[in-house]
Amino acid sequence: MDRLGTMRAFVAVADAAGFAAAARRLGMSAPAVTRAIADLEQAVGTRLLRRTTRVVRLTEAGHRFLADCRRILAETDEAMALAAGSQAEPRGRVVVTAPAMFGRRHVAPVMLAVAERYPRLALQTVFVDRVVDLVDEGVDVAVRIAHLGDSALTAARVGAVRRVVCAAPAYLDRHGVPAAPRDLAAHEAIAFSHAAADALWAFPAGGRTMTVRPRTRMVVNSAEMAVAAAAAGLGLARVLSYQAVHEVRAGRLRIVLAAHEPPPVPVHVVHADGRRAAARVRAVVDLAVERLRADAPSWIEV
Repeated sequence: MDRLGTMRAFVAVADAAGFAAAARRLGMSAPAVTRAIADLEQAVGTRLLRRTTRVVRLTEAGHRFLADCRRILAETDEAMALAAGSQAEPRGRVVVTAPAMFGRRHVAPVMLAVAERYPRLALQTVFVDRVVDLVDEGVDVAVRIAHLGDSALTAARVGAVRRVVCAAPAYLDRHGVPAAPRDLAAHEAIAFSHAAADALWAFPAGGRTMTVRPRTRMVVNSAEMAVAAAAAGLGLARVLSYQAVHEVRAGRLRIVLAAHEPPPVPVHVVHADGRRAAARVRAVVDLAVERLRADAPSWIEV
C-alpha cells in the first residue's frame, strides 16, 4: 500500500478505535489494515497505536501524527478536486475552536451557516475555555478573545468586548452603587475558580493600574454561573460584556463603574498558513469573519 493509503488506514483506525471497524469502512480486510499500520509505524520509527484486547488507543506520538495525517490527506483531496475542476465547492474536514460560552452563543450559528453553504465540508467544533494550540491539536480555525502577541498565525479582527462589573438591582439597593473602584473593598464579589479566592480586580487609573480586593462571596468555574449568581443578588461579578448582555437588557443586572473600565478586549478569527491556507479553511474563515463582524455590536453594546 502506498504512503497515502497507509495514512488513510491509520486515520480510519483512529476514528473507529479498532481495526475491524476501520477495515469495513475502507472496504479492506482486517489483516490488510493491520499490515498497513505496521508498515506506517516502521516508516515513522515509532509506535502510533496501543492495542489491547478490547480497544485501540493512540500513543502520544500517534495523537500528533494523526493531526498531520488529517491535514495532508485533506490537502491531497483538495488538490485532486482542484485538478478535476471542482474548486468551487470546498471539501474536507475543518476544526474550529472558540471559548465555551462565546462559541455556544455566537460561533455555533456561524458553523450552521457554513454547513448549509458548504455541504461537502466535515465540521468539528471545540468550545473550551483554554488556549488551543492549532498545530499540536490539529485545529484549523480559532476565535480568540485577547490582545494577540506576535505569532505565525494570521488574524482578522472581528470585534471587541468590554470587561464589565455588574450586579443585581436588589443587591445595589441593599449595599449601594460603587462610584469608584476603591468602593469595591466594601462589596461582596463572585470570583472565578481559576484565580485565587482573594484575587485583585485591576482598573486603569491615569496611566497606571489600580487594584482592589472585594470580599469573595462565592467562587465559581464558569461565566454562566458568575452571571447567575450576580443576578441572584449574591454580589458583584466581573465578566465580559457578551456574557451578561441578556441579563442586563432584561433588567436583572446593572453595569457599574462603566467610566473605569479598561479598554475593550479584541476578538479575532485566527488560522495558520496565511494566504496558503487550504480552500476549505479559507471558506470557513471568510464566512466566519463576515458573520461575526455583523454580530459584533451585540457583544459590546449592553
